[in-house]
Amino acid sequence: MEKEVISERIANAEETKFLDSERIKKGSGPRCGKRHEQMVIFFFLLLVSFSIKVSINIALVAMTEQTSTYNRTIPTYEWTDKNVIISAFFWGYVLPQVGAGWLATHYGPKWFLVGSMMASSIAGFLIPMSAAYFGSKGVMICRALQGVCQGFVIPSVHMLLARWVPKDERSMVSSIVYAGTPCGTVFALIVTGYISASSYGWPMSFYFFNGLSLIWVVWFSLCGYSSPGDHPTISQEEKYYIETSLGFVENKKVSSTPWKRILTSTPFWALVLTQSGFTWGFWTLLSEIPLYMDKVMRFNLKSNSLLSSLPYLSHWLFMILSGYIADQLMSRKIFKVRTVRRLMNSVGFTAPAIALFILGDSGPESAIKALVLLVIAVGVSAIASNGFFINHMDLSPNHAGVIMGISNFLASLCAIAAPLFVQVFVTDEHNPNQWKIVFYSASAIYIVSNFVFICFGSTNVQPWNEDDSEDGEKV
Repeated sequence: MEKEVISERIANAEETKFLDSERIKKGSGPRCGKRHEQMVIFFFLLLVSFSIKVSINIALVAMTEQTSTYNRTIPTYEWTDKNVIISAFFWGYVLPQVGAGWLATHYGPKWFLVGSMMASSIAGFLIPMSAAYFGSKGVMICRALQGVCQGFVIPSVHMLLARWVPKDERSMVSSIVYAGTPCGTVFALIVTGYISASSYGWPMSFYFFNGLSLIWVVWFSLCGYSSPGDHPTISQEEKYYIETSLGFVENKKVSSTPWKRILTSTPFWALVLTQSGFTWGFWTLLSEIPLYMDKVMRFNLKSNSLLSSLPYLSHWLFMILSGYIADQLMSRKIFKVRTVRRLMNSVGFTAPAIALFILGDSGPESAIKALVLLVIAVGVSAIASNGFFINHMDLSPNHAGVIMGISNFLASLCAIAAPLFVQVFVTDEHNPNQWKIVFYSASAIYIVSNFVFICFGSTNVQPWNEDDSEDGEKV
């Protein structure tokens, strides 16, 4: 009798394993599970971090507005280096990128994220005091420190997605998580505008967003995990579904980092150049829209924050919609992965390039036209999030954090250069003709970088994904 019971249990276990494997082959796992809880946490990480990153663009308008209609007890400053202040964040941001990706890959990103976001909040709280005592240089130092801390965010999130998201859900889930960036942008632009125009004044915007960051730190400390294997209450079914879909083996040692083979890989460098081109265009728009709308379009601060947020609201909507479409095109075998990546990237790069070129001929007499073009330029660019932006995971699931760290480091140099480019070529902020140089240049960069991705990019898992050769660094 006991032997029959044992045999029945073995048979049931084999049947369950077979059904699970068949469900995974069909791309159907648990519809709602612990991985979705983690995605919510990752989404809010990007929302909070981008709110901190972007809020300075609106706050600076209030900080340097001399004909103030706001609270007259709040100090304002006569600074002429606003674009340098904006770029200061990236002075620090570029430094930890490669190291952050390596650390996230080999030791898990959780506690690095906790520590870095906590330190970022402390630096943010110090900005109003630094402005009062040390002027624009003090603000630059605080922003650079925040940049160092937030340099851990994107490589870590990419590594988390590579470990938590099954292949069949990659486009949609990644789009939802990275939608935290436009949501954070919209949130920051609107809230910073209202706070700066209120009796609390611009200092409260820094206290507000960095306070939210500390709340996220507590939340992630208690509820966030680096991988399904670390989660104490995840079901075996969901864990099996995720790890089998991604080809992971529980407790498998992470392969050494094949630095030489990565740095001599043509698809990798195509990805780097594409990401750099996108970053130049995106950060030109993100950092300069408030100034352009204030000086050329002549919107007041409250209108500025609302209208500046419209392009990023459309960015969020396009990101979610395109993620769903990309997954459907691949899961239904309509197009191959490579075709979908190329298609999404081309739309996401070409539309803003055309819009920016036309925007170069717009002035204060065509404000509605300019606003529509900005909505198109920023909104449709979100479609590229299903092109180059998740290509790191296509090339190497094991080293997605490392290659995102390298590519984000180099692309961030463009985020530093873009505002400085404006500082050099736009000597009169009210002159639409000088802004043409900014918009035409960004348009050309979009076109060229997409051409590179189409010609030299790849979606195949690279041979060095499982590399244990002598050029790798043993851990």
